[in-house]
Amino acid sequence: MPQMSKVELYAAIRRDHRGGMSTRDLERKHGVTWRTVRKALDSSWPEPRKKLPPRATTLDPYKPVIDEILRADLDAPPKQRHTVTRIFHRLVEEHGAIVSYGVVRYYVAGRKPEILVESGKAPLEAFVPQTHLPGHAAEIEVADTGSGIAPDQLPDVLDRFWREEKSRSR
Repeated sequence: MPQMSKVELYAAIRRDHRGGMSTRDLERKHGVTWRTVRKALDSSWPEPRKKLPPRATTLDPYKPVIDEILRADLDAPPKQRHTVTRIFHRLVEEHGAIVSYGVVRYYVAGRKPEILVESGKAPLEAFVPQTHLPGHAAEIEVADTGSGIAPDQLPDVLDRFWREEKSRSR
């Protein structure tokens, strides 16, 4: 039997409870504890998953150093700015860091845009937010700019793969 989602499990527990099953029977049938049965009966949606705290990495002691390098590069001419490779070599040579290049590259790729926004040299958001809910409404505007469509074919215009000229269809 495939594993069911929590929403499906909650629905099954509520359905069986409405059918007259006791809490203890629900626990046994669905293989859950009394707390899960209680949560399912109290709410139809399971509570969202808790976010785990970020794990410590080998790069953590050197993040302030990298941030300082990136902030200093904001005022430097383009040719004198640090590349990720140069930042990595400086960490190893000057600070004795034992980190991989990939970890440094990943951190710099995520942190550089954040520092640009903090300094005011980049916009906070680079898109225009939608003013409507996606999938709720659509607007189609049709204009007659050619010889026109024959009146007997107007009902078929919005059909998929419709063509006015039948000789071009397969």
